[in-house]
Amino acid sequence: MELELRFFATFREAVGQKVVDREFDEGATVGDVLAAIEAEYPELVGEILDHDGDIRPQLSILKNGREVVHIDGTETALADGDRLSVFPPVAGG
Repeated sequence: MELELRFFATFREAVGQKVVDREFDEGATVGDVLAAIEAEYPELVGEILDHDGDIRPQLSILKNGREVVHIDGTETALADGDRLSVFPPVAGG
């Protein structure tokens, strides 16, 4: 299945572009995709997933505009054509 991966702020800098299209096996979960992203981009290792494989608490990971923490977290199922957006922690006022 093909997914559109979107990266923002410092994550965009690490990846080198805002949007990346990638193929994943059918049945891949959000956790599978995030682990693959960390494996592909060394600057992101440990920045998205913690040592237990959970999404770091300050991050926002959206599947088609909806926070995955409100779906099934890293176990959230993905389908062909889904868009996964990865936002780093945001600070400021």
